[in-house]
Amino acid sequence: MDQPRTIQTNRDGINIHAAEDYAGMHKAGRLAAQILDEIGPLVQPGVTTGELDRVIQDKIEAAGALSATIGYKGYQHASCISINHVVCHGIPGAKVLRDGDILNIDVTVILDGWYGDTSRMFWAGKPSRKAERLIRITHDALMEGIAAVKPGKTFGDIGYAIQRFAEAQRCSVVRDFCGHGLGRQFHSAPNVLHYGRPGRGPVLEPGMFFTIEPMINLGRAETKILADEWTAVTKDRSLSAQYEHSIGVTETGCEIFTLSPGGLYEPDFSR
Repeated sequence: MDQPRTIQTNRDGINIHAAEDYAGMHKAGRLAAQILDEIGPLVQPGVTTGELDRVIQDKIEAAGALSATIGYKGYQHASCISINHVVCHGIPGAKVLRDGDILNIDVTVILDGWYGDTSRMFWAGKPSRKAERLIRITHDALMEGIAAVKPGKTFGDIGYAIQRFAEAQRCSVVRDFCGHGLGRQFHSAPNVLHYGRPGRGPVLEPGMFFTIEPMINLGRAETKILADEWTAVTKDRSLSAQYEHSIGVTETGCEIFTLSPGGLYEPDFSR
């Protein structure tokens, strides 16, 4: 089996990938997105988060891929499922979904050595109007951040675009968690903050691969970690939402590796 070539890094320690590496990221990203497409119809009141996770694990294995999260720092599940005021890293288990619950499902696969990492919001039954509003704002904040990705711009420009949009909607941006570089590694430089100042931070270059994954709260931005040492929740118990794409910087902008094959990523409350 051919060994992967050595990936170059820039002066900020960020990996710069070659043109041929984009194809592997698209395959891994598409698989992760496809799994979320297929899990959506199963998100219903009465279903447990553990049941959803088992289906996700089965789909990853059926595709000949690996889960990046099973065994990662002792974690034992193929997804993180974060409900209502859980900001991120919710652990699947016996929790039964109730009508009106909103939840983020986060999946990372390894396919042919490349990591595909994405998350999106789902809802069981009929969410409240304020939950619908938060979900739309969070999706749109992510897309504002992606729109800021161009060679010559900075990571501060990405964070500023997200923060400006979310705060204009009277929501807060979580500062305790961030996006990250990825490729043939799950996590690498840089840390991708979802707030910031224009022109600050490393300069974007073609060949950079990273996630943008803002967590937006209806209330205050502060979070706390529960006793399980994984689950992060809002301190004020306000609703939280998250969307995540994996992207690669190109010569003219960026490519999204985790586009939904079924066009299901953007929230649609008519479904």
